Amino acid sequence: MVKVARELRGRMTEAENVLWQKIKNRQVNNLKFRRQFPFVFGDYNYVADFYCHDFRLIIEVDGGIHKDGEVRECDVFREDVFKENRYKVVRFNNEEIFKSINDVVGKIIEITKK
Repeated sequence: MVKVARELRGRMTEAENVLWQKIKNRQVNNLKFRRQFPFVFGDYNYVADFYCHDFRLIIEVDGGIHKDGEVRECDVFREDVFKENRYKVVRFNNEEIFKSINDVVGKIIEITKK
């Protein structure tokens, strides 16, 4: 999984890159975020777009393909696996990131204040 995560880091989407520029290097509430972070839960292996250990917070960035019924079902299942393992998941779509990145960062700040 580490190898897969490294490969994904090398080909992040434009939206992921925009968000990464805002949250890397402890820019948000002095929290460390990791990108393309691998998780293994028994038979389930996932790579989260972004992860903050201090809050067990996973941030997912959804492109247009995530609107597809089958992909959406996989996303819901994956999110349930994360939640069953006591992780909080927040999702942002590409449009939110491109059109209102400051609002996205504001939501992350609110979540990490709790």
